[in-house]
Amino acid sequence: MRVKICGITQVDQAVAIADLGATALGFICVSSSPRYIEPQQIQQICTQLPPSIDRIGVFVNATLEQISHTVTLGHLTGIQLHGDEDPSFCQTLRQHLPQIELIKAFRVRTPETLNQIPTYQTCVDTLLLDAYHPHQLGGTGQTLNWEDLKSFTPPLPWFLAGGLTPDNIHRALQQLSPQGIDLSSGVERQPGDKDLEKVRRLFQTLGRCTSHLNPSVSAEG
Repeated sequence: MRVKICGITQVDQAVAIADLGATALGFICVSSSPRYIEPQQIQQICTQLPPSIDRIGVFVNATLEQISHTVTLGHLTGIQLHGDEDPSFCQTLRQHLPQIELIKAFRVRTPETLNQIPTYQTCVDTLLLDAYHPHQLGGTGQTLNWEDLKSFTPPLPWFLAGGLTPDNIHRALQQLSPQGIDLSSGVERQPGDKDLEKVRRLFQTLGRCTSHLNPSVSAEG
């Protein structure tokens, strides 16, 4: 099971979260977000992390040049596209950065949202399902309707996101079998400021429900 903690902004918290068991850390590369972090700051954090940790930049409708610059400067291992990026853009990005994991996020408003996924299956490595919010692109604290996802078995590995917390993660994993989970607001004091006690509780809970977790898969964050 891959565990990605997203919205990292501080070196000490990044190192501590990696030590607690995260397999991936996410950095928000969207200037309008309260969790935004400059590429130079990402670089400072990533140089302090063990090489086994996946380092994922989260982008929304960014240009190829913007993404490439941040990936290079920040030493990222993965890119998460959280906007309206189409399969053609994903294919171009994959050709330009072939060694970087490419994750496409889908904000699930209704079960019909999942119908978009087949057109991306040949041009991305990993999927991420997040909750829909009319004004926010992520970190909303809202959960998905897990019942709608019980039959979701895509050919690609996928992350479950959207309002996950140490208190509801066990219930989520009783119903679903993602290859990874992604948390942000559910382990925060405020946007960008992680609550290490909540992160610790998350991993304690995951340790108690390992029978519901899938084996880890290679790649992201």
